[in-house]
Amino acid sequence: MGVFNWFKGGDEAEAGQLNKAKWNILETESQLEELIANSEERLQIIFKNSTSCGISGMVKRSFEANYSLEFSQAELYLLHVQYNRDLSSAIAQQFGVRHESPQLLIIKNGDVIGHASHGGINGISVSDYL
Repeated sequence: MGVFNWFKGGDEAEAGQLNKAKWNILETESQLEELIANSEERLQIIFKNSTSCGISGMVKRSFEANYSLEFSQAELYLLHVQYNRDLSSAIAQQFGVRHESPQLLIIKNGDVIGHASHGGINGISVSDYL
């Protein structure tokens, strides 16, 4: 895949191969409370994304391309930090993890059990946290 394909979707999208990453948009504190409650049943994953940052977009696409879990194993939440700064700060305070963007938080039983930011996100194997 060429560099410019990162911006238009890439060869996989053109070939009709869709990834399994199905995002829930995280916008409210009530959703955060529900996410925490649901973490007792399965992993909850928050991806903090900056729509104005090219690195954030590239890391998100790489994460999506490599994501392979089923809904029964984990739920994905996408937080657009520009539009939800207060919620992003509440997440940082709730879990004791300094805000960064892009950032990935893996939550189980109400606690963050794994997190990474920037290029470190590509080094996380979410299935290792099951």
